[in-house]
Amino acid sequence: MIPCQRHLFDIPRDVAYLNCAYMSPMLNAAVEAGRAAVESKARPWLLTPAGFLGWRGRARGLFARLIGARDHDVALVPAASYGIATAAANLPLARGQTIITLADQFPASVYPWRRRAAEAGAEVIAVEAGPDGDLTAALLAAIDGRTAIVAIERVRWTDGALVDLARVGDAARAQGAALVLDLTQCAGAMPFDVAEVRPDYMVAATYKWLLGPYAMGFLYVAPHRQDGRPLEETWLGRAGSEDFSRLVDYQDGYQPGAIRFDMGEASNFQLAPIACAALEQLLDWGVADIEATLAARTRAIAGRAAALGLTSAPEPLRAGHFLGLSFPDGVPGDLPARLAEAGVHISLRGRSLRVTPHLWTDDSDVDRLFEALGAALDQGKRA
Repeated sequence: MIPCQRHLFDIPRDVAYLNCAYMSPMLNAAVEAGRAAVESKARPWLLTPAGFLGWRGRARGLFARLIGARDHDVALVPAASYGIATAAANLPLARGQTIITLADQFPASVYPWRRRAAEAGAEVIAVEAGPDGDLTAALLAAIDGRTAIVAIERVRWTDGALVDLARVGDAARAQGAALVLDLTQCAGAMPFDVAEVRPDYMVAATYKWLLGPYAMGFLYVAPHRQDGRPLEETWLGRAGSEDFSRLVDYQDGYQPGAIRFDMGEASNFQLAPIACAALEQLLDWGVADIEATLAARTRAIAGRAAALGLTSAPEPLRAGHFLGLSFPDGVPGDLPARLAEAGVHISLRGRSLRVTPHLWTDDSDVDRLFEALGAALDQGKRA
C-alpha cells in the first residue's frame, strides 16, 4: 500500500478532491517542469533541434514502459479523439458489418464510429450490460461473424464498469475483428500489457489518471497496423527529418513504427516535460501498487455509502480505482454543486455520482465527503 502522497501536490487542506476521473491535479514536480519548459521559449536561441526534439522520444519511451510496448509502437497525439480517428480511418469496414461499442460510452469514442459506419453502410451496436451488470459477458454475447471492430473503453467513464479486455480481445480475434481501446479512464491506475491484450489500437489522454497535461495523449499501434495512413502528413514523421539541413530532400518513406501517426508538432517541448515528470512518478510508485491502494480506498467509501442507502457495482464488475454511486430515487441534480460549497469535489455523470480519489486522498477527505453528503441528503429530505 502506498502512503498518502498529498505532499507532492498543491491541494489545500480544506479541499477534498475526489474527482480524478474529471481531471487530475498536476504534481508539484510536473508544474516545475512545465514552468521551466514555458520559460525556455523566452530564449529560443538556446533551444537546439536536438534539445526540443528529444522530448518526444523521452515521452514516447516512458509511456511504452508503462504498457509493455516498444518505443516506436507509440505515437504522440493531442487527444483520445485523434487516436480513435486514426483507427477509424485505417481499419477496413464493409457494408453489413458491425462496430461494437458500449452503451453510454464516452462520445469521443462514439462519433467517429458512427461516421465510419454511415459511410460504409455498416452498423454501430451499443452493448448494454445485463441485469447483473456484467459488461464483459454482454460484449462476448454481442461479438459474432458480422463484427468488424470492437471499439470500447476498459473502464466506462460514467460509473467505472469494468471490461475484461483479454477475454474480449480473444473473442474479437476469433471473428477476425479489430480491437480499439480508449484507456483514458484507467491508464496509470490499472496495469495494462499490450502483449496480453493485443489491441490493434489503444489511446489514452494524459490529463486524468496519467496525471499529465491537457491536450496530450499517447496512441499505441500494433506492429501489423503500422503501415497505415496518418491523419497528418507531418514532416517529422518522414525518414531523415532529424537532419534540418536536408528537409527539402523530400522523402516518401516514414519514420519507423507508429511514429508516422504522431500529431503535428509532436516535439511539444512545453507539454512533454510535464507528461514525462508525471510518467516517471507513476513508474516509481508502480501501477499495480497504485491500483491496490486506490481499490482499498474506494472499497471503504463504498461501504460507508451503503450505510446511507447508496449502491455501487461490486468488484470485479467495476474498476478498483473508480466508484459510481447510485441513489434509490436518482442523484439530485444539484448535489455536486452543494458538495463543492463544502469543499468536496466529485462529478455527476449519467446516473452515477462519480467518486474517484487518488494517492493525495486521506481519511479526512473521506470524512469530509460523508459529512457533506449526509448534510446535503438531510437538507433534501427536509425540502
